Amino acid sequence: MSVKYTPSHFGICVTDLQRSLRFYCEGLGFEAAETYVIGNEFSAGLEVDGEVDLDAVFIRNDAMAIELLAYRSPHPTGRPSASRGQLGLTHFGFWVDDVDEAAARLVAHGGTLLTGTRCKTDTVEMIFVEDPDGVRVELMKSNL
Repeated sequence: MSVKYTPSHFGICVTDLQRSLRFYCEGLGFEAAETYVIGNEFSAGLEVDGEVDLDAVFIRNDAMAIELLAYRSPHPTGRPSASRGQLGLTHFGFWVDDVDEAAARLVAHGGTLLTGTRCKTDTVEMIFVEDPDGVRVELMKSNL
């Protein structure tokens, strides 16, 4: 018997839920879906110390789903990857019609343009934007 894996979602820990919803929903076109209030019943799966109190808000854009984890307790720590050479999740990407227009829209909704990341070849143009907490979002345009 083979095991079947069906994609579901990925999670992003955020420091300010409203700011992140603005970036992802108004900026990237996601729609807020279900929200769960989470407590200590999931503390083992969350792998955090202390009393757990958070909202887990699912947002969706077609088949892609993101779970925004907004902790009231314990307070989030750390910093997202700033290099595609760092282990773990380094970024996620979107195809767009115009990288400059898409980047400007994200900046207007709380993102930070990473100007030194612009690349252009015969086949693709790309640039990275950070979300309000520093998670990297790659914007790509096909030149084919």
